[in-house]
Amino acid sequence: MSDIQVRPTIASDLSRLMGFDHSIKSDSVWQLEFRRDTGQVTTTFREVRLPRTFQVAYPHNPFSLADDWARRSMMYTALIGGDPVGYIGMMERGISSTVWVTDLAVHPQYRRQGLGRGLLASGQAWAESRAHHRLILEMPSKNLPTIRLAQKSGFEFCGYNDQYYLNKDVALFFARVLK
Repeated sequence: MSDIQVRPTIASDLSRLMGFDHSIKSDSVWQLEFRRDTGQVTTTFREVRLPRTFQVAYPHNPFSLADDWARRSMMYTALIGGDPVGYIGMMERGISSTVWVTDLAVHPQYRRQGLGRGLLASGQAWAESRAHHRLILEMPSKNLPTIRLAQKSGFEFCGYNDQYYLNKDVALFFARVLK
């Protein structure tokens, strides 16, 4: 693969980042099972293989990226040959010294080549440089590729929120304790 550069996002990156396909393909999902029995509530997730691969829409509007960029605490762009091919958006939240990864996207042509992991590493380094103690990555329960990326990158499942996204999908949260 060509030389990859990761740097803070600049305004001229945004139109290219908004333009690429943010959807993913998945052949499995994390299915939420919710039970109520005699005052007890049990929640279980299990990976379910689907009968066929399906397209999962990105849970955020990529066309609002230019507006959202100004509200992010930090955003990095991955470039190959000077062309933007991926990005990570992060928000510092609350007094708990936590950084939330709200966006992580890689152009379809460059997926499965380590760019997502590189962007996560850049985000983690930035969070550590600001003395944060925790990095949380959010994703839809239908996004198995990002779930696997989180697990391979040392993140652990730490919670969920039902109907979190505008399309009513379940959000999963994976966290990593920082140094």
